[in-house]
Amino acid sequence: MAFGQRKIEYKTNGQILKMREAGLVLAEALDEASAAAQIGATTAHLDAVFGAVLQRHGATSNFKGYHGFPANICASVNDEVVHGFPSEYALKDGDVLKIDGGAIIDGWHSDSARTIIVGTADPDDQRLSDVTQEAMWRGIAALAEARYVGQVGDAIDDFVSGVPGEALGILEDYVGHGIGSEMHQAPDVLNYRTGHRGARIKPGMCLAIEPMLVRGDLETKVLADDWTVVTVDGQRASQWEHSVAIHLGGIWVLSAHDGGVAGLAPFGVVPSPITS
Repeated sequence: MAFGQRKIEYKTNGQILKMREAGLVLAEALDEASAAAQIGATTAHLDAVFGAVLQRHGATSNFKGYHGFPANICASVNDEVVHGFPSEYALKDGDVLKIDGGAIIDGWHSDSARTIIVGTADPDDQRLSDVTQEAMWRGIAALAEARYVGQVGDAIDDFVSGVPGEALGILEDYVGHGIGSEMHQAPDVLNYRTGHRGARIKPGMCLAIEPMLVRGDLETKVLADDWTVVTVDGQRASQWEHSVAIHLGGIWVLSAHDGGVAGLAPFGVVPSPITS
């Protein structure tokens, strides 16, 4: 994606608290959709489960209707990297499912994604998901001390490139983003190291950090539906994502139930909730 000069939206504490409300609803919706991701369940069923949670809390999906997207979630299976349509596809043993969803409360957005391996996991697929998840947390941890957004991508890239064993690829065409009164805002949050340092980190920034890793080649293509992104070589992919706020007291993972306590603990980072 191009490095533009779009204006960054800085949030007040009150606005971040609204995003936290959206993040907690989203976390619950992802919990229920993930639990429903059993062998034989359709991805359309998962979409309905997710949507029911939003409705129960008076939230709306920021995906449904976005540039014509037809569903509450992106449900991407195996070589589908991201933006897959929920459908009557019945999940099979060993499928690698990515659920990416969002929620809006009073006009404020949250965005999060998880990888679920259905039934019995292939060890290489489990490693792919585990590395992607840790890469996300390392990026979030780096944000706690970063001066520039580009340091998030540096941390993710350094970790992934240093993992022992078969090399995993970091997709470069799909990156993280700012989030707030809209789902996608400035700045772009790259998942790889470049010479570009990115925007300066300031309190009030909210970022969605979402590495996407593949087991094979980095080349992707978009299917005829104009949305679903797949790997050209048919290899499997993983995506993990959280929405994170930066404020005067530190960082706070808005889409994690515990605010990021468990995920950040291995890196010595303690999230700081906003209380008022």
